Formats: sequence, structure tokens, C-alpha cells
Amino acid sequence: MAELPRGRRLAVLGSPIVHSRSPVLHRAAYGELGLDWTYEVIEMTGEGIAPFVRALREPWRGLSLTMPLKRDVIPALDGIDRVARLTNAVNTVLCADDGRRLGFNTDVAGIVRALRERGVGDVGRAVLVGAGATATSALVALAELGAEWVEVYARTPEKAAGLVALGGELGVAVHPLHLSGLAAADGASLAVSCLPGGTAPGVPVSDALVAGSTLFDVAYAPWPTATATVWADAGRPVISGLPMLLHQALVQVRIFALGDPEAELPDETSVLRAMRHALGDMGG
Repeated sequence: MAELPRGRRLAVLGSPIVHSRSPVLHRAAYGELGLDWTYEVIEMTGEGIAPFVRALREPWRGLSLTMPLKRDVIPALDGIDRVARLTNAVNTVLCADDGRRLGFNTDVAGIVRALRERGVGDVGRAVLVGAGATATSALVALAELGAEWVEVYARTPEKAAGLVALGGELGVAVHPLHLSGLAAADGASLAVSCLPGGTAPGVPVSDALVAGSTLFDVAYAPWPTATATVWADAGRPVISGLPMLLHQALVQVRIFALGDPEAELPDETSVLRAMRHALGDMGG
């Protein structure tokens, strides 16, 4: 890695943002890389993000974004990557060396890397619970994992129309169903819960689905969620949202340090270990 400028500035923005775990992850990474970069926490609502990004100058290097900023920031950017286009969501802004402000989505890579790390290979058929913004990233991740058939269970199946269209672009057959259909769901090797705040589905989940699948629940605090408890009580594998948080942050560090989400960091294993240790110190 070429020597990077000193004193670069980074931050995580969102609302509410005070409990974000991003600072401890990023600070651990830059410490391991020997960089003196700072990483702040800034409370920001949707109407403020575009002018904030347009005003960025050195020593700013980039931003991590949470909701509700991931879509509101896009008009202020000079370009976005393919994943951000597919999801219509940017969680990473890079202040590039040529002055452009570029947007990336690392949530999808975070999901894929987290699941592969836990032994999830080719998915084939999956169940997705929820039809919001996180479900969009999850669907793109499922496509990367080889999913060909995804059943989307939502309280309002009509809200999954965007997922159906996205599935068509990705080559994935997406079938929206009412949440109550979980009582008869079967045949999936992976179930992904994108319910906000780890809320319970509020309906029975079929024993056949639980018995035949791994659960990935994007929530991580409080933990375990009611959904995770159903799988755990049946002795089935459960993956929380913490590994996704860790891996999406690692890909952000790649972008900030190297300008490329695909470029590995020097001694990346040690960087990931330092980030994982920092997350564990927070009770992860």
C-alpha cells in the first residue's frame, strides 16, 4: 500500500447515531494499519446530508452512512457503484483523490462475507422475511450466493413489488407472500429476517422451515431476537447481524484506504482480527 496522507478525517452519519458501533470498528482498523486518521460520530437527518457532502474538502476522506441517509445522499454524488445502483442505497461515501465524491454499498458484501464465513455456500432457495430497504440488500446478496428462488414474506406483500422487479434483473424468481404464510413455508436452506429492530414475525413459523434452514437475522441488539430463539431452540444454526456489521465495515476500510472495495488491505487478516476484537470488547 502506498503511503497515505496523514490526518485524514472520517465519520459515521445518521439519526439516531449515538449508539453506532462503527467508530470502534474503524478506529481499530486504522490503528492496526498505522494510520492517524480520525473517525467521528455526527447526527444528521435526510435534508442535511446533500449540502454536507457537497461541502466536503480536505482533510475529509469519507463517510459511513446509516438510515435515513442512504438514499438522500445519492443526488449529491458524482457516481455510485453497481451495488448501490441495484439497491438504490449508499452507505459509503469516498472523497476521491481527483475531487469526486463516490458512493458505494458495502452492506451486500457484508452479508455475503458473513454468511460464507459461517459456512453458507450455494443457497438455491431462500426465505426472506420483510420487504424494506434491508431486504433489498439481502436479495442482492442472495443472488450472489446463488439463490434462484426467494419467497418474500411481508405484512403487506404489495410492498415487495420492487423486490420482484429487482429479482428479474438479478435472475432470481421472487415470490411475495403474506407473513402468515410462514406457517407453511418449507424447502429453503437459508432464512433471512430483515424485520426492523429484531421484532418477531407475530405468526407461527413452520417446523419444516426451521428444521431445514440456517437463520440469518440482521438484528444484533438486543440479542437473541424472538426469531433467533425459535431456530436456536430447535438446534439449528443462527447468525446474528454482528458479522455483517463487521464485514461491511472492513470493506469500507478498503474503500477509504485504497479506493477499491475489492482490493485487500495489507495484512488484512490482522486488521479483521483487530476489528473483531474491538467489537467483542463492546459485548458483541
